[in-house]
Amino acid sequence: MAHPQHVTLVITHRLAPGNEQAYEAWLNRIMPDAAGFTGHLGVNVIRPSDSEQAYTVLVRFDNVDNLYRWLNSPLRKQYIEEVTPLLLENDHIEIRPGAEFWFTPPNPGVRQPPQWKQFIITLLVIFPSTNLVPWFWGLALPQLNGTLLGHFLNDATVVALVVYLWMPIVTRVFHQWLIRR
Repeated sequence: MAHPQHVTLVITHRLAPGNEQAYEAWLNRIMPDAAGFTGHLGVNVIRPSDSEQAYTVLVRFDNVDNLYRWLNSPLRKQYIEEVTPLLLENDHIEIRPGAEFWFTPPNPGVRQPPQWKQFIITLLVIFPSTNLVPWFWGLALPQLNGTLLGHFLNDATVVALVVYLWMPIVTRVFHQWLIRR
């Protein structure tokens, strides 16, 4: 039976110098294939900053059983064999429940940011989203104000913005602050 909680596969790839274009081409091939697997919820790629050569790839699945179907698939194994020569070391993977993945450090030796920093970053993203989205939908669809459908539309929009847009941007912008002790 499938586990109900969504999970995130956090993959860290440290590239050997000069392999960026080949790696990007590899990403463009593997992502649509992974998306075809049952339970796939999306992927985010956090590209390296100037000082790093580490890519962090966040792949979300609706449950751990579907994630393991992808992880153990012959197709994924073929892709890993293909990418390995481009890397400085083997890929580093972690499986994280829920939304904890936003604060997973890209390098294995780096500790997770303190919870107070996670709180501040999350609040920085959630507060404006939960205030601006209802305002926007209230202007665009005033007939839905106060209805269950209106609340659903607000919530779905906030979650989509946070997961797919704001958190990847904000965690990249505040990366140095998050890892500093």
